[in-house]
Amino acid sequence: MLYILDYGAGNVRSLANSIRKLGHDFEWVKQPSDLAKADKLLFPGVGHFGPAMESLQRQGYAEPLKAYIASGKPYMGICIGMQALFESSTEAPGIAGLGIVPGQVDCFTPSESKTVPQMGWNTARSLRRDAASFGFSVGDDEAQHFYFVHSYRAALDATKHNEWALTTTQYGDEVFLSSVSRGNVFATQFHPEKSGRAGLEVLRAWLDRGSEGASKDAQWLVDLEDASRPRSTDGLTKRIVACLDVRSNDEGDVVVTKGESYDVREKAQQQHQHQQQQQQQQQQSNAAASSSGQRAVRNLGKPVDLAMRYYLEGADEVVFLNITSFRNSPLKDQPMLAVVAAAAESVFVPLTIGGGIKDSVDPDGTRHSAREVADEYFRAGADKVSIGSEAVLAVEELLASGGTKTGQTGIETISLAYGKQAVVVSIDPRRVYLEQEEHVDEKHRPSVVERDGKRWWYRCTIKGGREDRDIDVVQLAKGVETLGAGEILVNSIDQDGKGQGFDRDLIDLVRASVRIPVVASSGAGLPVHFRDVFEPKPLARATASTSPPTSVEAALAAGVFHRKEMTIDEVKQHLADGGFKVRRERTDQGAAKAVQEATARGVKAG
Repeated sequence: MLYILDYGAGNVRSLANSIRKLGHDFEWVKQPSDLAKADKLLFPGVGHFGPAMESLQRQGYAEPLKAYIASGKPYMGICIGMQALFESSTEAPGIAGLGIVPGQVDCFTPSESKTVPQMGWNTARSLRRDAASFGFSVGDDEAQHFYFVHSYRAALDATKHNEWALTTTQYGDEVFLSSVSRGNVFATQFHPEKSGRAGLEVLRAWLDRGSEGASKDAQWLVDLEDASRPRSTDGLTKRIVACLDVRSNDEGDVVVTKGESYDVREKAQQQHQHQQQQQQQQQQSNAAASSSGQRAVRNLGKPVDLAMRYYLEGADEVVFLNITSFRNSPLKDQPMLAVVAAAAESVFVPLTIGGGIKDSVDPDGTRHSAREVADEYFRAGADKVSIGSEAVLAVEELLASGGTKTGQTGIETISLAYGKQAVVVSIDPRRVYLEQEEHVDEKHRPSVVERDGKRWWYRCTIKGGREDRDIDVVQLAKGVETLGAGEILVNSIDQDGKGQGFDRDLIDLVRASVRIPVVASSGAGLPVHFRDVFEPKPLARATASTSPPTSVEAALAAGVFHRKEMTIDEVKQHLADGGFKVRRERTDQGAAKAVQEATARGVKAG
């Protein structure tokens, strides 16, 4: 019997769904004595090394876990489940790991070639011939991409790891262990349950393996000293993210919509055309809304169906933004929790949920912290949560205090529990144009842009752009990084829905202000717009002395994908033709059906 050890942090639902999809059953470890019952043990997790190890000790799992591994029965660790095998981590000085694998886990070093955390799809280089038995490609096979989301890693040490190293991955100028294996122990730094078909194949290979442990054919393919030296470039890809704005329409159905200048209701003429094109049931619903004088909510499809479509088309991530957010009672927002849970059953790429992730009070007076709300979404299947308006208010508080953190904001509490890679901040700035000689407050000068004889600065907003705040985009970006955010999603109120391209001035301001990953949003209308936003360019502002160290890590679109004005694969083909590294899924006839059938059967597609 396979057992899964859930120490209480991170999204384990997707892993459970993956195992069931691959035709296996399992039990949850509920108490330390369960470890002795396991024939196989899987230890997944995300988050902070310190709280993870302290939780294992507090719940009495640490020693039984060591005993299980020493018994020779198969063990697989994922992310924290791999890092816990090492002796220690600089993420939590003074707290010991399990001490199974020699060495220490350290933080990536920020540099011009990378941001921290590493968040995205990267390749794994097989070091041993038996890597093939774990589902990895060996030799000159087509590169596989796996999903990584971490700030800490175990650098390859040719002496310490000569019995453990299975695959390595390069991020920027650093080479680290992306998987290890020795005897009955196998572990990955990446998340196979979030790595599409390649990840499912690695998970399937371990699940189908007998109790004999690793293959005896551990012939080295490369010299470890050579493997520890970085190559000229890494394998990190540019991510293409599909975003779904989700809300209830007037009939109570949960639908995907898209705002035009943040208005999600059909214009009168559009509504008439929409009614003619939809099926009879939807026509009747729209007609009812029209007859009551209310323009119908723009309905572009069902959220889970669209998410599955984008997964099959090769989306690198899927974002659900709850744009109604049930502000009075987010923990009773069962429709959105159900959407995430359903999507996690069949969409094996990262899922982000935003909307209502904040401290709140139910109508009956029950208080809930942002951390509690995030907990529920992680348990439902989300991998990251997105915080919007609350992040602006938190940074305002930070600035007013002179930079003193309270430790109580949603960003801080969630990132402490799950790691900063689990927290995305979504920002909604708009341009504030200035007369040629108009004075701008000194604190906002870093966000001033001059172009083609015009001057403006970027003011941040809350409540979906409905309320301006006296804080600029540079202040906000730096503030949320200080509080512990791991990624910033940059929306542009000025460009949203226009299809004229991303606001590069805005994107470059944010990119140059922080050393965490940045996702560009708002304005995509053609594949070339994605290529443009990924090209490193100098900042377009008079005060800029240097150009951004890198272009953004990811770009997001919504309506153009929903309306099939372009496909994700068309975007990736255009990027590949331009020399960018992208993760490609099969696009030949019948590929989507093959992927679906293969996932259901638990075998490799094609």
